[in-house]
Amino acid sequence: MRVAIVHYWLVSMRGGEKVVEALCDMYPDADIFTLVCDHDKISDKLRRHRIFTSFIQRIPGARKRYQSMLPLMPFALEGFDLSGYDLILSSESGPAKGIIPPPQAVHICYCHSPMRYIWDHYHLYRRNAGFLARMMMPLVAPLMRAWDANSSLRVDHFVANSHHVASRIAKYYRRSSVVLHPPVAVDDFAPVASVDDFYLCAGQIVPYKRVDLAVRTFTKLNRNLVVVGDGDCQDIAALKRIAGPTIRFTGPATFPELKDYLARCRALIFPGEEDFGIVPVEAMASGRPVIAYGRGGALDTIVPGHTGVLFKEQTVESLADSIELFETMEHRFYPELIQLHAAQFSVANFKAGMKRIIDQALSERHTVVDVKPYGASLSPVFEGVSHAPLH
Repeated sequence: MRVAIVHYWLVSMRGGEKVVEALCDMYPDADIFTLVCDHDKISDKLRRHRIFTSFIQRIPGARKRYQSMLPLMPFALEGFDLSGYDLILSSESGPAKGIIPPPQAVHICYCHSPMRYIWDHYHLYRRNAGFLARMMMPLVAPLMRAWDANSSLRVDHFVANSHHVASRIAKYYRRSSVVLHPPVAVDDFAPVASVDDFYLCAGQIVPYKRVDLAVRTFTKLNRNLVVVGDGDCQDIAALKRIAGPTIRFTGPATFPELKDYLARCRALIFPGEEDFGIVPVEAMASGRPVIAYGRGGALDTIVPGHTGVLFKEQTVESLADSIELFETMEHRFYPELIQLHAAQFSVANFKAGMKRIIDQALSERHTVVDVKPYGASLSPVFEGVSHAPLH
């Protein structure tokens, strides 16, 4: 069986690329198709596979400015020749599912999210875009939405990484999906004997993650907050201007440094609405509770009162109330039980779930292929009767 894995772009090793790694473990001979690839920034596991890139790769500066080339992506994806592949696994967020699958292939899309910047986060992205992008987005976005919805028909089965994403697939594509949480390397994290007096906010610093909400709240409460992550220089400078003396910015952290912060914090602060949210699971695998905005993927991973606290509104007052509530019940959060809860999001569980989904999809397709199409054989009534020539 020839297998193709389609991913939007390979320029870092984040949650989407970890899904691709797990799929590569399942299919070590699979070929990878991606819009653009920076081989220096991906893992050895991915580099061992044949990687095919689109014509966007040959555009000067594409490995850094790939997201600005959104209007070219449908042409690039449809330019991939997937003839002869039996199974196509697309990893969708960027886009990726818009390839043209051959008729005999099974196409399963693992959807991290329908493209945020043309659907539900469109207005947020436009507000924070540069002048030229702000002017172009109203022209480009309607065309991309039409193509994105149309290309969803090329998928045989959707797999959503959370119930939040499943609802968005139903809303924008009018398709059903199976929920399978993404793989998290939970075994790489562990609790420590004692924690320090700081809260943690970790991840890429972009507007929709609402790091500003955490900074304003902890400045108001005069509590210690460590902000770990990198982002646009202007975004970071704006955060530093509103931060009080109890806020510390570390910049990007190495993996050992991040593990240490996660294990020693009083709790992780997760103020944005995420499709799934891997960092909260990593914090729980470290035995630490999570204080999160109660929408999106956090509803799939956090058990209020047992592994964390959820706040209802993205306001300073709502987050502050949740922090103070957490501190009254902090002694009731047991690291061992929190770590045990996180174990269900393991890489092994993801692979087992994908195998069940793929095996079922292949079985259904084979059943369909084995049925002869209408007119392929004569009815017993006409057996032995010669065909008259058509004029």
